[in-house]
Amino acid sequence: MTELQLKPGTTAARILGLGTYRPTTIVGNDTVGAPINSSDEWIRRRTGILRRRHANTAETIVEMAAASGRKALADAAVDPGEVGVVILASMSYLDRAPTAAPRVAYLIGATAAAGMDLGAACAGFSHALAVADSLVRGGSVTYAVVIGSERMSDIVDRTDRGTAFLFGDGAGAVVVGPSHTAGIGSVVWGSAGESHALLGYDRAWREVGYGGRPPTLRMEGREIFRWAVQAIPEVASEAMRICGVTAEDLTAFIPHQANARIVESVASTLRLPARVHVALDVTEVGTTSAASIPLAMDALRAEGRTAPGDLALLVGFGAGLSYSAQVVALP
Repeated sequence: MTELQLKPGTTAARILGLGTYRPTTIVGNDTVGAPINSSDEWIRRRTGILRRRHANTAETIVEMAAASGRKALADAAVDPGEVGVVILASMSYLDRAPTAAPRVAYLIGATAAAGMDLGAACAGFSHALAVADSLVRGGSVTYAVVIGSERMSDIVDRTDRGTAFLFGDGAGAVVVGPSHTAGIGSVVWGSAGESHALLGYDRAWREVGYGGRPPTLRMEGREIFRWAVQAIPEVASEAMRICGVTAEDLTAFIPHQANARIVESVASTLRLPARVHVALDVTEVGTTSAASIPLAMDALRAEGRTAPGDLALLVGFGAGLSYSAQVVALP
């Protein structure tokens, strides 16, 4: 019996470059609050959100993904032709086929790369990062581009008091490549499928019919909050434990930017040292689902709060319910 030969991999992988795209249109709380008879003060108090970005017609999920991907490749000094796979995480891309990632790969110059969309809602970026890490370490690819890109404004009912004020648009990307030392810790991930109905579309696409109203998001906010503040600290703690670090080793905590109350509650439960920077990019861009972690990562770097090699704890969580966490060395 012939024994299969495997392509040699690498000892470890890390994030080599980072890039983001923020839409040009800034939308304040008064604008999104008017249709739901709400106010800037109420939205700030409930979520911490001050403003969000909404994409225009030219700022598609594919175009924003490509823009962030090109920036990440330039930041990593990696030739697009060396990219073996592009993984695009998105919950707001509405076309089932063709998928978006192959088009993004073409636009960034990775013309021979595999392209695949990954659906894990707000945990999508962390899930995709774990997949890319495994592909690089396993030898399937040398470089991977991981992107979260969202137009949440397309799937939100502007008159729904539970969601209208929360969401924003944008994209963020990283390049993952080989490393002599581990730069991406083992992922801790899972799901709570028994709670799948807490966040999702208000009806199935098959119910729309020709010319009907497309589905929009509905969310049981209080239940999501309770689940997140109870479950996510345990996931985050386990991610630190399995890679041998403690909160004292961290420079930053970069969770999915669900809202400021959830982020601050989880950070408090983790008892992070005061010097650890807790990402709160949600105040500026709203909740951007799969794009929120790379956008927040870039904001911390732009503010000079992190430097290459600093350790950050990433945690994604959202619809499904899905969750994933890993410790990474920042680019």
